[in-house]
Amino acid sequence: MDAHALSEEEKPCITEDKTLRTKRISEVLCTPESKVKKTKRISKRSPVLKNTIDTWAAQCKECCKWRVIPTQEEYEEIRRKFTEDPFTCNKKHNVSCDDPSDLEYGGERIWVIDKPNIPKTPTGFQRGLVLRKDYSKMDCYYVTPNGKKLRASTEVAAFLGEHPEYKDVSEADFSFSTPRGRHSSSKCGW
Repeated sequence: MDAHALSEEEKPCITEDKTLRTKRISEVLCTPESKVKKTKRISKRSPVLKNTIDTWAAQCKECCKWRVIPTQEEYEEIRRKFTEDPFTCNKKHNVSCDDPSDLEYGGERIWVIDKPNIPKTPTGFQRGLVLRKDYSKMDCYYVTPNGKKLRASTEVAAFLGEHPEYKDVSEADFSFSTPRGRHSSSKCGW
């Protein structure tokens, strides 16, 4: 999808978290509220939001422009080593700080900011984030290669203990840190 061809409704918004003053690694864009698909749980609990994350992006350390990262795997690699190797525009093929930003303020999207240096998801596992219905925060989980959903580090430890075939995977390879939502406009380095 061409990032420059977004309609007004699809354009993301940038918001500020005044408690965090350093440059950020990335933003995770969530689908506009009006377009989120919901599925009912078997219990009478509130519906779950599906497919909440639809775009991964990183902010350039030098020019503060947002660049779309095409896959979650590439995004996780940038995030994994962000402190020692901050993202810059020239890390994307044929992109420089002189090029227009891939993403700009505006629209109905919900933006959330991720923490740097979260380990890359182990091969065969999937990391997922779900936005709560009240938009208060996101919940993190991992899906194992055999389809089991792990929601806490204690579940990871139990799973790894029961499955010696994953002896090369460590509990330290999993992080249940979740991105924080942002709610007002922002400048570079917020």
